[in-house]
Amino acid sequence: MKKLLAIGSILLCLVLPARAQNEAPAPFDGDLERLGEIMGALHYLRAICGANEGPRWRNEMQALIDAEAPSGERRRKIVASFNRGYRGFQQTYRTCTPAADLAIRRYLDEGAKIAREITARYAN
Repeated sequence: MKKLLAIGSILLCLVLPARAQNEAPAPFDGDLERLGEIMGALHYLRAICGANEGPRWRNEMQALIDAEAPSGERRRKIVASFNRGYRGFQQTYRTCTPAADLAIRRYLDEGAKIAREITARYAN
């Protein structure tokens, strides 16, 4: 999890501020949407699995939105992806299960990979 946060921080500092002025779709918007979906899923799953992180993943998503500063359709899609990730697991899991724990581990790995790839491809 710390890897994902560290890589996400690098991503926010290096790549996203450069995009803030341009509202045309970025080549990495699909990846940002997937990262948002992962953060939404983690926000829900980590809470039911007793991580006691409070709004950590929601705050990470807000930091991503603040750094990218999308508006209009871009913003709607990124926010919708977070909500989709949250609601998808909310409909499936009411308590923590081994499958929920596995999903958490896989999403942490996938999120870290996406953040690394965006940074490697698009950092200035």
